[in-house]
Amino acid sequence: MLKCCSIFVLIICTTLGYGQSSIKEHLQPKQDSIKKKELLKSLGNGFLPSKYFNLDLRYLIKFNQYEGIRTGLGGVTNDAFSEKYRFNTYGVYGFKDHRFKYSIGGGFRLAKKTNTWVNLSYTDDLQETGSTKFLTDKRFFQFFEPRLLNIDLFHKHITKSIGLEHQITSKLLSESELSISNVNPTYSYSYVFNGESTNTFHLSTAKIALQWSPFNTIKTSDKNTEEIEEGYPKFTFQYAKSFKDVFGSNFGFSKFDFRTIHKIGSKNDAFSEITLVSGIAKGNTPLTHLYHAYPNNITKETILQRFSVAGLNSFETMYFNEFFSDKFATFQLKHFLKPFNVSGRYKPQMVLISRFAIGDMNNPERHQNVTFNSLKKGYTESGFELNKLLFGFGVSFTYRYGGYHLPEFSDNIAFKFTFNVSL
Repeated sequence: MLKCCSIFVLIICTTLGYGQSSIKEHLQPKQDSIKKKELLKSLGNGFLPSKYFNLDLRYLIKFNQYEGIRTGLGGVTNDAFSEKYRFNTYGVYGFKDHRFKYSIGGGFRLAKKTNTWVNLSYTDDLQETGSTKFLTDKRFFQFFEPRLLNIDLFHKHITKSIGLEHQITSKLLSESELSISNVNPTYSYSYVFNGESTNTFHLSTAKIALQWSPFNTIKTSDKNTEEIEEGYPKFTFQYAKSFKDVFGSNFGFSKFDFRTIHKIGSKNDAFSEITLVSGIAKGNTPLTHLYHAYPNNITKETILQRFSVAGLNSFETMYFNEFFSDKFATFQLKHFLKPFNVSGRYKPQMVLISRFAIGDMNNPERHQNVTFNSLKKGYTESGFELNKLLFGFGVSFTYRYGGYHLPEFSDNIAFKFTFNVSL
């Protein structure tokens, strides 16, 4: 996989005018170009820089059960283009659903000191049903996204939005957004309320999110504020409200989401990572905007048929589309043992994992043509990962027990491989 990514990077470099010799020149500190360290950092964030436009590597190639191979290009303008204005776009094509998806957007800065931007976008794409994204999430890039391979439940959406991002303090980031969306599930589904059945949803939504990192180490200068070291715990809050009968919206509901991440210990030694995520939805909320608790198991008969890639924070023994909730909470504990010092470069690492989820749903009968369970008994799984065995690959083993233990012993087991690589 890493070789494939390197080939993609080389192809794009050539397209942008970086031949092998010019790449070397690009990395030489004596010239007016990005240093090797800066280039690797940019690649690690998912961007390949050029003079005015940074290519977004997220859109090069992906795969899921609905689109099959999904490939395209995207990017955003950089400071050399303008420090006050930016434009971002992407376009992709799914070879299984035979459909183009795209987004066009841009923004303008109101205040440099507080990094205040107004952003606008128009998006025609897919989103996984039951997934929730925090507006304030930092950009997270992986060459390989494990869960994406097995997802099959998507809804189409056309969304027009305007947003405001603002750094309230050096440790408190806020983002807000107003959007109008037309949502159309790609699967057979309808929402029934007061005798009326609806299978397409028009939503007018307001969101506000806060990310608070009180223990970060910050360096402030006249020009900018720079994060020197991440501190824990971190807290993220988000509130969303969909207004019925506003700009044609036919659903009214509200959602509140919370997440905290805490790390204990040092990355160079043994350390623990605790993640707590919760959410609650009130009102007439379609399945597209409820919660699925991050499953990552394929519905197939044998353990080997279910062999795939373990995610970072997903429930490996929970089957896709098995549970949906309008209120839920998940708790995950990962304990990273000190890497085995086999050699200078070869240092496998074992991670002990335990996960718990609980949730419920009011009025499940309103959701028609889909079958799912609740999480009110509490869902538990535990296991381990042995990472970085060979070229970033490793293995994971997870066992499902407790309230949702299945009668067939093998159905409770998830055996997968892991992939961990960093630039």
